[in-house]
Parts: sequence; C-alpha cells; structure tokens
Amino acid sequence: MKAQEALQAIKEKPLAPLYLILGTESYLQDRIKQAFMERLQLQKDDLDLVYFDLEQDPLNLVVAEAQAPSLFSLEDKRLIIAENPLFLTAEKKSNVIEQDLTDFLTYLNAPAESGVVVIIAPYEKLDERKKVSKLLKKQAVVIDVQPLKEQERYIRQTLSAENIQLERAAFDTFMQLTEMDLTKAMQELEKLLLYAANGAPLTKDVILQLVPKSLENNIFELTENVLTGNADKALRIYEDLHLQGEETIKINAILIGQVRLLLQTKILTKAGYQQGNIAQTLKVHPYRVKLAMQQVRKYDEKQLMTLYDELIENDYLVKTGQMDKEFLFQLFVLKTAQ
Repeated sequence: MKAQEALQAIKEKPLAPLYLILGTESYLQDRIKQAFMERLQLQKDDLDLVYFDLEQDPLNLVVAEAQAPSLFSLEDKRLIIAENPLFLTAEKKSNVIEQDLTDFLTYLNAPAESGVVVIIAPYEKLDERKKVSKLLKKQAVVIDVQPLKEQERYIRQTLSAENIQLERAAFDTFMQLTEMDLTKAMQELEKLLLYAANGAPLTKDVILQLVPKSLENNIFELTENVLTGNADKALRIYEDLHLQGEETIKINAILIGQVRLLLQTKILTKAGYQQGNIAQTLKVHPYRVKLAMQQVRKYDEKQLMTLYDELIENDYLVKTGQMDKEFLFQLFVLKTAQ
C-alpha cells in the first residue's frame, strides 16, 4: 500500500491489528504514526499508546502489550508502535538485543484485535529468507515509504490538492534543490503554496529564487559549468561559496565525490545497468543517479577520468602543503574549462 492511500485508509476504514511500515522516508513514517494517533485520539503520554525500540526492548513485550485490553482508547484499541526491528534484516550490529521470536511467531498467526501493532522498519528491504519476515509481510498491512517511489507521488498529490500544476522542469528543479529529502521538500513547499495562493505561476525561475541552494547543489552546478567550459560562472559559484565560509578543501572533496559518481554512472550505463541497478550498486539515492545519467550523456569516459585524476592530484598537493589551495582550485577551473 502506498503512503497516501494508507493515510486515507487509516482515517476512514476499519483498522487492522497489524501494520508494517517499510522504507527509509522518515517524513512519511511520522505522518503515518500521527494518523494512527489521531484516529484513536491518543496523545503521547496516554496509557493506550506504547513505544518500543526493538534494538533494545524484548519482542515479547510487544506481544504482551498487543494482547492487553484497552483502558481509555477510542474504539477500544491500544496502539503499539515498535521501531527498528533489525532482526528482520540481514544486518548485524553490536549492542543490539538478541530477540526470542517464539511468542511473536505465535502472535503473527493470530493477531489480537485489542491492539493495533505498527512495526516501523526503516530499511530498504527485509531479509526474505527469514521465516519471521515472510510471515510478517503475509499477515500485516504493508505500507511502502521508500524514498523516490513515494516522494514524487506525495508532493504531486499535495500540489494537486491545492490545484497547482508544476511543469516537469520546475518539478525536477524543486526535487534537486530539496535534495530528494521529503521533510525538507514539504517545508519548502509551504513557501511555494503561499507564493501561488493568488494564482502566481510556479516556474523554474521562481523556484530557483524561493528555494535556497545547499552546498551540494552549488557543487552540482559548479561541476556542470566546469565540464561545459563556463569558467566565469564556475569561479563565481566558487567565490560565493568561499564568501559563505565554505573551505576550499571541503568544496574540492565534494567535487571529487560528484565527478566520481559521474564516472561510475558512465561506466555502469555503458555496461547496460539501469537507474535502479546503478543506485543499488553505488548505494546512492536513485534521484542522484537520475541526474548523473542526464549529465554523463554529454561527456566521454576519458574526459571524466582525466578530471577525476586532476582533482585527486590537487587534493594531494594541497594537503601536503605543496600548493596554495585557492590558487590551485582556480587554476584547475581555468585549465579544465579551456
């Protein structure tokens, strides 16, 4: 079930005894938790609302609370929120409690109607080889809150509810400036909705004026200008960052990471990898890969490798005190653009 659909179902339909929220998008996790609390009219300190951190708390306590009768809750249901079920994944961590699954597996076969158990798994996926993971996904209502899958849909539905349409270029710019972070996107969206309240169009230029650029976004633009030979604009961005207090070494390090991503994307695309495969292989956000795939079409592999080697060499020269960092960076921009 998608997040927007789940929010509507929690509000209007009979509640199931067991839910699994799977995915890493924290904004949607919080929205869904709040929806459950509003449906059952519960506050954070109510006796019928119980929180567990399953990296530290025993799983059998969740089962016990789920089977206990409600005291004051609307609909005579308790709300049990259990977060961080690491035992459902293949990941290993130190200082994490070893869970006894006996009671939980029994509970999964016949969930108690007196409780609404919401298990929040902030992971990309579960370990499907485990019996407990398979049974949980079979018995629970699964709500998908993965980034990118839900972000674009959620933002577009929010805009649609306000009768606002964004062109593709404007929408892509907004997603890039908010770094594919839904929490940040929803905060910035409030400003856009205020601007558009009187019918003013939300163009790409308007979004560029209203949504501030992060350091990473400025580096993305700097990289684009270096690669396209626009030395003047690249140096202006660099000087602006410098005036804002950003260190040249830090700027260079982020630029190295950006060029590395472009080079890796170029190589993997050439090998036949698709966007999702590249994101999974490189362990980066799919939207960053999407932007990189758009960029690398214009450049050949040799050009990117040369650029990457020069950045690594510059980093070495600066850190070993052989060259002035600001002079070397400016020289690099001029040389590359030429």
